[in-house]
Amino acid sequence: MPLQFLRWRKSLDGPKRFLGFAFLLCAFAAASLAQGREEEIVANLAAGRVIVHVAIEGIVFATIEQSAEADSVAPRVISIDSGHIGILLGAAQWQIPAGSEPIFVEKKLPRAGSAASLTPRADGLVRLEDENADLELIGVAFLEALRPLASQLHHKVELGPDEPLLEIVVIGHAPQSYGPEIWLYEYRMVQEAIRGDYYQTRVLRPRTTQLYPPAKHEPRTMVEICYPANSAGPSLVERIQRNDPLISRLASADPRFARVVEKIQAGKANGAKASAAADFLRAVVVPLAGKARFAVGTLSERGGLEWLVPPEAPIQKVKREKEDKEGPAEAPTLRPKPKP
Repeated sequence: MPLQFLRWRKSLDGPKRFLGFAFLLCAFAAASLAQGREEEIVANLAAGRVIVHVAIEGIVFATIEQSAEADSVAPRVISIDSGHIGILLGAAQWQIPAGSEPIFVEKKLPRAGSAASLTPRADGLVRLEDENADLELIGVAFLEALRPLASQLHHKVELGPDEPLLEIVVIGHAPQSYGPEIWLYEYRMVQEAIRGDYYQTRVLRPRTTQLYPPAKHEPRTMVEICYPANSAGPSLVERIQRNDPLISRLASADPRFARVVEKIQAGKANGAKASAAADFLRAVVVPLAGKARFAVGTLSERGGLEWLVPPEAPIQKVKREKEDKEGPAEAPTLRPKPKP
């Protein structure tokens, strides 16, 4: 049996702490088995923070990379439809074999025509075929894109307890006047030993969690997601609640920022103005990010996506590829039925 292994690279030395990571998976593709050659499968993980503030007349969001490695990937922002964006964390970029052109998960989406189809566009974004369709189509489409990639992993992969292979944060405005919404899709995998150290890898249907709006009577505050989940350091909301020196300094410098901070501390973040919330988030993210890559944007119900600080990496053109058509049955709807 040829050598296969999993390697996680981490650096935990002081200010250069590597919260993101990359994994290197060595496996045999079918053609390589026939020729007796080994091909590396490399998946660079997008690690970092996603911060979302639902404000008056708009949603403000930021991504911060938490990795200093040359081959790391910043959280990847994609447009899903006119009302929603997705932010990918985890195994968002693959190279099969190592050194080849990167394969982005969203560019492996199923072809148009199936019930769970997202259509890649020439500008590198993706578009939901039926913009009125329920959000479970997004989860199914990305599942079909991820399965063929993960199926090539044939060695035991040691992820952390309950750690997803891929996460997608979906942010946007629900149709039928539901208002702003934030969903988290978590894709986990299971492995079955076939013979010896040779495993079959299968990605499970995503676990979906509604992060916003909160339950009735719960405080409305910022939403923050970290990958990996045990990333060190306080969240931005924790900094705001304890009014740490950075927050205090910004609030003292601009009365608009002071009002945003007051709304968040009172659990009424949705009462802040979107323009002030956007300027505040940009002002606070710059020192938090340091030398790491970051992006700040807004998403309005009418105006769509606008960048205050665009992602550093350019958007690449989509290469359409034939996809594995295997997929699960239709998932139950994520949204509650409208009240009569």
